[in-house]
Amino acid sequence: MPRGLYSLRDHHGMVVAYEQFSCAPGPAGWRYHAQVLAPDGRTPTGLVDVTTDARGLQIRVEVRTDGWVVRGGVAGGETFWVRTGPSGEDASEDTAPAAGFTGRSPGFLVAVTRLLGLRAGASSSVRLVALTDPVLAPLPIEVSWSLTTVEQYPTEVGPLPVERYETEDLASGQRAAVHLAGDVVLAAPGVELDALETPPTLSSGPSR
Repeated sequence: MPRGLYSLRDHHGMVVAYEQFSCAPGPAGWRYHAQVLAPDGRTPTGLVDVTTDARGLQIRVEVRTDGWVVRGGVAGGETFWVRTGPSGEDASEDTAPAAGFTGRSPGFLVAVTRLLGLRAGASSSVRLVALTDPVLAPLPIEVSWSLTTVEQYPTEVGPLPVERYETEDLASGQRAAVHLAGDVVLAAPGVELDALETPPTLSSGPSR
């Protein structure tokens, strides 16, 4: 079970939060759980909990930050959620034709790659509901993912395959590169892996 620490950074490279995370495959899929910490690295400010099924569908998602809470999942080709504000009285329900959620957390990057199950050289576009800061406002987006290369890096316990993805927001044209080793994000825009206590899990999702 990989455990570690991600730092989340703004466009200037300044730390805006940390995620102290663990993730692991299970008999029915995969789960990512993280406690979100303030830039001081000590004060809890929220959590991210993502559970996928064997097909990579996000069957249960909970995100908390600054008093805002989103709970939801995917069923029947729709992403549904309940969003509650700090007062706890202004809950709103909604749905969207989407394959799941995305957001600032690195856990969502891994979840999407497990859903797509791309082979090297393949690409696919996916419609997602982005939970945007600072109030987890839901925003439907469509993103193209391409698995450009898979390189093997030698380690003490054997070769480690590192996947390089290129993503493009189809509305804005903004492009990015994401590097993954199994279910751990090694590097991505606004994401740095600061510590990893145990090796990543290298089981793959469905291939296309």
